[in-house]
Amino acid sequence: MKDGRRTAIEAIQIPNYTREDYLEGTDPYEFLYQFYDDKFVLDRLLQRMSEQARKVRVTGFKKAFSEYVKKQMALARPVGMAVTQFEGQEVELDTGPWQADEYGVTISEDYREVVACNHPILPVMRLVNIDTGVEKLVLAFRKGKQWRHTTADKRTLASRQSILELANVGVAVTSESAAYLVRYLHDIEGLNYDQIPEKQSVGRLGWIGEEGFSPYVSELVFDGDANFRSFFESVKARGSLEEWLDLARQVRAAEGITARIVLAASFASVLVGPLGCLPFFVHLWGGTEAGKTVGLMLAASVWANPEMGKYIHTFNSTAVGRERSAAFCNSLPLILDELQIAKDKKEFDKDIYMLSEGVGRTRGNRSGGTDQTPTWQNCILTSGEMPITGASSGGGAVNRIVEVECRERLFSDPRGVANTAKRHYGHAGRLFVQRLTEGGVEEAEGLFNRFSSALRENDTTEKQAMAAALILTADQLATHWLFEDGRALSLEDISEFLRTRASVDQNGRCYDFLCEYVVQNRHRFCGESEQNEVWGAVDRGRAYIVRSVFNRICQDEGYSPRAFLSWAKSAGKIEVGSKGFDMTKRINRAPCHCVVLVLPEEDEIGNDLLSEE
Repeated sequence: MKDGRRTAIEAIQIPNYTREDYLEGTDPYEFLYQFYDDKFVLDRLLQRMSEQARKVRVTGFKKAFSEYVKKQMALARPVGMAVTQFEGQEVELDTGPWQADEYGVTISEDYREVVACNHPILPVMRLVNIDTGVEKLVLAFRKGKQWRHTTADKRTLASRQSILELANVGVAVTSESAAYLVRYLHDIEGLNYDQIPEKQSVGRLGWIGEEGFSPYVSELVFDGDANFRSFFESVKARGSLEEWLDLARQVRAAEGITARIVLAASFASVLVGPLGCLPFFVHLWGGTEAGKTVGLMLAASVWANPEMGKYIHTFNSTAVGRERSAAFCNSLPLILDELQIAKDKKEFDKDIYMLSEGVGRTRGNRSGGTDQTPTWQNCILTSGEMPITGASSGGGAVNRIVEVECRERLFSDPRGVANTAKRHYGHAGRLFVQRLTEGGVEEAEGLFNRFSSALRENDTTEKQAMAAALILTADQLATHWLFEDGRALSLEDISEFLRTRASVDQNGRCYDFLCEYVVQNRHRFCGESEQNEVWGAVDRGRAYIVRSVFNRICQDEGYSPRAFLSWAKSAGKIEVGSKGFDMTKRINRAPCHCVVLVLPEEDEIGNDLLSEE
């Protein structure tokens, strides 16, 4: 059967075309084109005619025939048909040399039809990110009867390697068709640049410069990480504003200060940026059944769907995950529940510093440059069964947190509060932002300056005063603009939760710890012993601690030995020799270097206790 096929091809007589026929006429091309539908015959005749053309000193016959085929295909195409012809398409686009119909996208090239995609696909929207200016394309494609959409970076669509990522969302692209799909999308966008609608997009929430506040800007499209889409879509209004206000007024009237503080902190988050402040924490801690999670749900309902996993998330995440979540929330509060399930609690001080600075890590990318550094300006609301800081936490970490211990239940009917918040949410935050954009920032700034000045007169730090002033300002504005119940928080209400300057000082806390440590381990500081390991001695109000032991004790508790010694020397808490921070003392009858800690007098301890009370 194959021999018969070959004999039939050999029987086809190719006319003896001259050099002039190949260069000036069309007869050779017309003769070969009649076999276009039979690729097997066409390929073999093309080879024979190429050899004939070379004999009459004509080269490039194959390329010339390919151009002839393109011309014939274009002439054969009916007028007005060089457009996308997909059933149910959102927009009709010019296709140029591409054929785009129900059978997919093809192009005629090298006297053959090449498939770029075997199903309908076309760009339907161009997105320009407000923050970065980066363009993305929204692609519509259909496999079967249902149209689907995906958003892709221009970089992804510009490379035949990276465009293969579209296969993950269902686009039929392979390593063989990738290059043609890249060309098709590039060509069709260029041919229809003005016809493809363009919209502004954003990949986060919060203030976006002169444009307003995301997601409240009309026609704004989300183009961020797909993992944050449900997070973004949770920020919406549902139910009744009046029902939510009735719930909030009942909480403000009947419940304790803690519920009012966490509600005010949620509003305060959007003031951080406009008032030029740093991010801060509000942490609720206490035993189970205190209603801490319900408190966070009430705070979340100001802006979004308060169900767990929608807007509220837990500490069951990595430091990178929390950083990206903070950058995504940007101006809205980052709400994290259940501190006790956090991994690497000892390292959490670093997270506190990072989150409260409002700037993430700068990371390199594959192209050799760096990705955009994530930033945020908001309040971080957290809860757990324990304080978020420890005795060894750095002063900077302690300084940035308003910790509220929940000694009693926050709500008399927590289930009722949670259910109402789930049914009615998202209205208050939008109205609050609207009032801010209508001149409310100036009013907020005046209140903030007044509150922060009053708080600085007390024994608290600058950053603690800043956080408290933001909470009081937000609550005052919300009382005036929304609640109209005259129950705004006062300075006295929040002052009890603020740290004193002494309690924030890490070195001061380290000194107290060392003094207590010496008392607890008095048998180790006996100066000389045959039975016990000796760490030093106590003599005449001085604790002599062997330097290596001192370093170990401090490091085990998370304190910096060098930082403490520098502070203690200037504060008169240690005695030093002519050089360095230690002195020589005989311990177990042998001289060694010791840190000489000046122990407090009894009246000093009494005064300290009185001041704490």
